[in-house]
Amino acid sequence: MTSQSLEILHRDTLTEGGFAGLKEHRLVTGKKLWGDRANPDAWDGIGNFVYLADARFNPKGETTMHPHKEIDVISVMVEGRIAHQGSLEHGGSLDTNDAQVQRAGGEGFKHNEVNPDETQNRMLQLWVMPEVKGEPAGYKKFSPAWGETVRIYGGLPDHTQSFSAKTTIDVAMLTAGQSIELTAPYLAYVAKGDGQFETTHLTGGDLIRGANGSFTATTDVQFILVGTLA
Repeated sequence: MTSQSLEILHRDTLTEGGFAGLKEHRLVTGKKLWGDRANPDAWDGIGNFVYLADARFNPKGETTMHPHKEIDVISVMVEGRIAHQGSLEHGGSLDTNDAQVQRAGGEGFKHNEVNPDETQNRMLQLWVMPEVKGEPAGYKKFSPAWGETVRIYGGLPDHTQSFSAKTTIDVAMLTAGQSIELTAPYLAYVAKGDGQFETTHLTGGDLIRGANGSFTATTDVQFILVGTLA
């Protein structure tokens, strides 16, 4: 396969928006979901992956309670923690590096994510459109450890750890010197830390796609990889 050139979208070149108690940069607004409302400066999705926002909650900030239906909502903590409220796993919490996956299905769910602390936190939110409509609502939580890569979404139906889907999301907690191989098509996000894609330096807030190659962490890196099953 001939590798294309690496494309990079820098988070901080995008206009910061927000709502309720948070500010966010929307790096992916996939046309499958957003259509003409897609942000022209953001990238399109891949597979059924249609949304990536990098959000900073104000001290004691919250999203406020709101509903979702027929969408899978994935939250990944980058810094700080979140108190989770809602119709799925009410009273739960996410600490730094934890991830939760809420499947709305046809049943739907309501949720509110709250920053319980007096300092800002940071959380990624990713949306994936379900391949099959009418599924029951569901919830899964993950706590990836440094040095490991965990699939938090997608995979074959007999993989019971994550909700099955052809669109996949992996969280790689890379320690300095660790590498991960990338094969197009993919979208990959450096949530925090620094590394090299071949000879190109990347840092927290960089979204990449296009080229095949190896990403190597030069510091501890939280790395989000979105792809599709063949």
